[in-house]
Amino acid sequence: MQPHTYALLLAGSIAVPLLRSFEPRIRFRQYWLPLLAGTFVMMLVYIPWDILFTHHGVWSFNDRFVTGFSLVNLPLEEWLFFVVIPYCVVFSYEVVRYFLPRLHFPAASLWIAVGSGGLFLLLALFNTHRLYTLVVMLVAGIMSLVQPLLGSHRRWLSHYYVTYLIMLLPFLMVNGVLTSLPVVSYNDAENLGIRLFTIPVEDAVYFMGMMLIVMPVYESLKGRFARRGRA
Repeated sequence: MQPHTYALLLAGSIAVPLLRSFEPRIRFRQYWLPLLAGTFVMMLVYIPWDILFTHHGVWSFNDRFVTGFSLVNLPLEEWLFFVVIPYCVVFSYEVVRYFLPRLHFPAASLWIAVGSGGLFLLLALFNTHRLYTLVVMLVAGIMSLVQPLLGSHRRWLSHYYVTYLIMLLPFLMVNGVLTSLPVVSYNDAENLGIRLFTIPVEDAVYFMGMMLIVMPVYESLKGRFARRGRA
């Protein structure tokens, strides 16, 4: 089991969302292409970052818990992480939208985006000597502040924030396993050194920044695919 640990965690994470994607009420399968587009754009940012951080020892992967297949010096499982996590989150987002259609707080979403974005940028500014903290706060800060400019708070940001809070627990559970074995080890000289159990606190912001790249692309494209699905 050990060499398949990371792969099995990913398979367990996506199993239920993938099976439920064919459920007739939500029909999430019709949104696969918009989700793929959003995931691709996010990976253009996060994969080079991941490669550089691995090369510079910001984090490292334990060969005992990965299959040994790699691409550009990243384990195959790490590439799949950037597919599995957005799939699970966006599926959950559509479930939240379906069951809570009236959930809409544009003014609060606007201030959450501006407030969190400003906080993240301040943390980046005061931690330029910590590479992981600097980059994760910078990306999440910029993407948070971009959302009001895109008008996201008027359309989908309310449902996203609720989904983020719901999905933060399973995300941290999976990350808890990855960091406690550890499958992934962090160099604490490059982060704040504050841990949620074994998880660097930056990981929660990493998760937010990642999805704030996926979601605008997904939302901008999914309308045309929904129309095709109803045709």
